[in-house]
Amino acid sequence: MRSLFTALTLSVITLSAIALPASAATKQEVEGFLERLKSGDLDANVLLYPTADRRVAFAHINAWMPTRPLFPSENPYALTTEIDGDLENVSYKVDGETFTVGDFMKREPLMGMAVVKGDTIRLEHYAEDHNPESVWISFSVTKSFTSTLIGAAIKDGFISSIEDTVETYLPRLKGSAYGAVSIKNILQMSSGVAWNENYTDPNSDVSKAGSLQGVALTDYLSALPQNHAPGTVFNYNTAESNLLGEVLRAAIGNSATDYMNAKVWQGFGMEHWGNWMQSAPFAGETGGCCISASIRDYARLGIFVKKGAVNATGESLVPEGWMKEATSPSKGYAGYGYKWWLEGDGAYAASGIFGQGIYIDPQRDVVISLHSNAPAAVDTNYHAHADAVIKAIAASFDR
Repeated sequence: MRSLFTALTLSVITLSAIALPASAATKQEVEGFLERLKSGDLDANVLLYPTADRRVAFAHINAWMPTRPLFPSENPYALTTEIDGDLENVSYKVDGETFTVGDFMKREPLMGMAVVKGDTIRLEHYAEDHNPESVWISFSVTKSFTSTLIGAAIKDGFISSIEDTVETYLPRLKGSAYGAVSIKNILQMSSGVAWNENYTDPNSDVSKAGSLQGVALTDYLSALPQNHAPGTVFNYNTAESNLLGEVLRAAIGNSATDYMNAKVWQGFGMEHWGNWMQSAPFAGETGGCCISASIRDYARLGIFVKKGAVNATGESLVPEGWMKEATSPSKGYAGYGYKWWLEGDGAYAASGIFGQGIYIDPQRDVVISLHSNAPAAVDTNYHAHADAVIKAIAASFDR
């Protein structure tokens, strides 16, 4: 994702102009990070940053990349707090060894976690340099909510159907493999178009084009070959979510951030400031990545979709049955819906690299939100613990 996080001189701005949340780093630490970034001491690819630098970067994306603001609601969705101390004693296993939730809460990569039963916070934890107002980058958690905004655009009449082809809204892709695939294919990551999502390979597609937007994105995608028939094979592809963002903006004739502000941050009621990263100054939002929000607002996003993607008055923002369809198995991969990971028994999740997550279990009426700074993007021991602890906590509500 090199292009996604290339240090832009315009973005490394004076700290006095940035409203830093009372969170993950001091002003001096952020200034030091920006100076190292500007001088070239840090690689431009955030995926290769040392852990300590990621801890600053992930909390302060708006200090070094262009973003658009997500405005807190004057009437945030109300959450009460009744901490259940017994949840820390819930046990889980990784590689045959037993741990407790309390053990997990001591792990260094964990930045923040909330467990919400109904509208009540039953467990809430933050690292020493993190707190309820701290925002944190979501990475691919954003994909699931770009998908939900597509549903809103259909409800609002901007998009006729998910069976429409991509070229219907992006005619510059006409004649390419991507032009002929449907929005539904893109929602399910089953376009059949070739793509390499290897985060550690600087020559992979995701490293070269993981955050391109606009003409740069469509130029890159239009040159890729078709490997499989659309709708038949799942292949995880960040650029397809960026393309989905491109379709969304073209259809609504507005920025995705404005639409998110109207529909969710204001429409449902988020408590804290957030932001949505742009691929370049004054450019479009990165549809496949990079909304930054607080841990409680991660949880509210989960509650929002658990309720069926309704606004504060209970009015659905998406077509009837949308969330059921969005969280149903796809033909290409039974574990994936419309950019939602399906966890079994009706539970589903939005997931991002380095351990970001929103886990939604409608049957148990539970949402679990997670901010993390895992030692690598995917497949670490921390990821195994996070997955196991989330499922153990959710299951504990059966008792």
